Amino acid sequence: MNQTDASVGVVPIIIGLAVAVFMIAAMWKVFAKAGQPGWAAIIPIYNIYVLLKVAGRPGWWLILMIIPLVNLIVSIIVSLDVAKSFGKSGAFGFFGLWLFGIIGYPILGFGDARYQGPAAA
Repeated sequence: MNQTDASVGVVPIIIGLAVAVFMIAAMWKVFAKAGQPGWAAIIPIYNIYVLLKVAGRPGWWLILMIIPLVNLIVSIIVSLDVAKSFGKSGAFGFFGLWLFGIIGYPILGFGDARYQGPAAA
């Protein structure tokens, strides 16, 4: 008989929960810096709506976020706009927020970045 240790399944769960709590805290800080309710970071769907507002995009773009493939393009645009709203470059928006959000959002939330509002279109 092959017997496995029960802790093998527990460690990834603990790491996953720690990462989730860290990202919620980071998004909470980003929303608070942008003058939005921080608690929105823990509400599914609504957090995307608030992120659209931070980026200066209309709320109806939330519908675009549920369309496969379209959501990829929209999420890149939103990431670029969020970066610009915090005075960061487009490269930070693409690499830091879209591709490596686990690094970029904590930089915005816990760093010295200040919300400047969405760029004028």
